[in-house]
Amino acid sequence: MIIDAYNTTQDVRGRSDYLTGSKPGEEPPPYVPFDPQRILSRMDAAGVDKAMVCSLAQRIENDFIIDLVDSHPDRLFGFGQVRPQDDDALYEIERMAEAGISGLKLHPSMHGYHVADHGLLDPVFRACAKFNLPVLINALDDAFCAPFSIEEIAKGHPDVPTIIAHMGAVWNVPEAIIVSERQPHIYLETSATLIADVRRAYARVGPEKILFGSEWPGSDFDLERMKIAKAIPDEADRALVEGGNMARILGWT
Repeated sequence: MIIDAYNTTQDVRGRSDYLTGSKPGEEPPPYVPFDPQRILSRMDAAGVDKAMVCSLAQRIENDFIIDLVDSHPDRLFGFGQVRPQDDDALYEIERMAEAGISGLKLHPSMHGYHVADHGLLDPVFRACAKFNLPVLINALDDAFCAPFSIEEIAKGHPDVPTIIAHMGAVWNVPEAIIVSERQPHIYLETSATLIADVRRAYARVGPEKILFGSEWPGSDFDLERMKIAKAIPDEADRALVEGGNMARILGWT
């Protein structure tokens, strides 16, 4: 089974140029409900069986993600989001878990906190442990969530699989690989990375610690699968990266 570990969808409303694609000074386009065939057709074209979906951090839309997954449970699984500093963050994690959400996405830079803040993050990780939710942390060359800081918070929660999204691309990839080498429960997700990054990670941590991700629609499933195929030519190892590892993390095997 081919399982993609990281993609974004959103129920676009509001006046954000980033979310709506409006040009400065233009009125945003009218609200149009998200068409699931946009992602499902691209998955089909690339031979992807199941894909993780989460909302862009610019908008936390947990109910939209829950409904989307409920409508396509055989193809999509969802990661919800919280701002750990919000009073209802732990309640929201419980609510999402009970609604069938599979994991939690954190975006420290977008939501205004440092990932090594134990006061904020330890309760969140404990809640994820309670509900068997892996944690994915968005990490793109970011001082708020550098790999060594992710390690600082995650090492105290070895029962919570922790995924470094984008493998810390671009300049933090070496740190991310070191962290994954040292911590058996920290994984590296491949979207937005170079082929050379994936090859380097494969050589250092092996296929068991790498997760194939596309971050559709920013990239596409077929492009990212081609990258993985070039970086990891061994079929058995590639099967772990393209699905086996994620299935194990989610308890599907």
